[in-house]
Amino acid sequence: MTAFLIALVLVVAAAGLLRWRRPAWYWLVFGVTFAVLRVLVRYVSVMDACGLTVPPSRWRLALARITNRPVPESRVPRILRVRPTRTGLVLRLKLRPGQDAFDVSAASDRLRHSFGMYGVTSRELRSGVVEVRMTGYDVLKRVQMPTAADTRPMRVPVALREDGSVHYRDYRAVPHGLTLGATESGKSVYQRNLVAGLAAQDVALVGIDCKQGVELFPLARRFSALADNPDTALELLEALVTQMEDVYQLIRAQQRISVNVPDAQIAADIWDLPADMRPVPVVVLVDEVAELALFATKDQEKRRDRIVTALVRLAQLGRASGIYLEICGQRFGSELGKGITMLRAQLTGRTAHRVNDESSANMAFGDIAPDAVLAAIQIPTETPGIAVTGDSSGGWARIRAPHTSLRQAVNICNKYADRTPDLPALEPFRPVVAPLHSVRGPLSKTASATA
Repeated sequence: MTAFLIALVLVVAAAGLLRWRRPAWYWLVFGVTFAVLRVLVRYVSVMDACGLTVPPSRWRLALARITNRPVPESRVPRILRVRPTRTGLVLRLKLRPGQDAFDVSAASDRLRHSFGMYGVTSRELRSGVVEVRMTGYDVLKRVQMPTAADTRPMRVPVALREDGSVHYRDYRAVPHGLTLGATESGKSVYQRNLVAGLAAQDVALVGIDCKQGVELFPLARRFSALADNPDTALELLEALVTQMEDVYQLIRAQQRISVNVPDAQIAADIWDLPADMRPVPVVVLVDEVAELALFATKDQEKRRDRIVTALVRLAQLGRASGIYLEICGQRFGSELGKGITMLRAQLTGRTAHRVNDESSANMAFGDIAPDAVLAAIQIPTETPGIAVTGDSSGGWARIRAPHTSLRQAVNICNKYADRTPDLPALEPFRPVVAPLHSVRGPLSKTASATA
């Protein structure tokens, strides 16, 4: 009996230590079992308390009266599947007639308290089927990306969502994006994760960093073109516009429109072209867009207008030619001058880190997801890296990118430096870097002395 008590105390102590220091390990060892039991045991009572039940149908009431049986109870959504994950549980529910997916979404906070989970989110998979994702701990406190991610061409994992799923930046689905955030909000780390994910793919990276290149130029070995001042940025953007027009001419020549060609083979963008003829897609990263829009003299104003015009043209027409924009800044509003609002309307993907005022959050989500504005201004200062992301569909989620140091990003870019494509139109803007040399130290003190 004494040995059993000692073992029990050790198990409880180990569970408490894991829950404090390694919540993910605690969840996989202990938490997932307790959570499944809580959900299955409390399910009917919780659904009834949360108003997620429907009264029995008329034919069941009539059958009960005819057979002199008790009145049947209200019915709850049917559990189709319970799937444990490394961060929580996933429930797939079949709704009863008369129920709506919004009912489950509105009750998510009550479900979180009732089931004793850290967070609960829901989404509709198809008509009548809802997926409820529950997290057992704060997955954004210490971000751990899964080892196996669903990577595809022009689709990279960059952060972790609050429901435990991976947040992907998919340029085929969302061509252009806007990232806002105050100083020390984690905007640069998010950008490093983006570059590190794209470095391993067949894509040309183009950077505009008007902070004298301190953010992007250390990653220069993987960039096909870089600009560190507004004058060079203007020339680079106009060169991209020229390349875009050349790509459209190539698509026009290869559309293969005839009565003998099926519709699926008619080319309308670079992804419809044969692989041997397809131009390399280009991702343009602008580190601080305000530096391109500010001016103090008439000449600088003319330069600014040309820069904004080029950016708007790339945002409106660049997708089909394989040119994608990723624009970052602290603010992005009408105070930056004419054309900025038109540019923002073309940036479908929106990500906002901690901002200093509500108007900055409105710049990101005011026109697409008003509910996300409140979430963006509530990000605390002591949690850099947490952001709110949304798109034109109106949906939004809290995310956090794993911390990637500048040295780690540089090492990844150096590793894939051989994948940097040579684009003739952008050759004048190719960064000049010293060749990589493998530094091999002496194996021993004796070898060093004899050398």
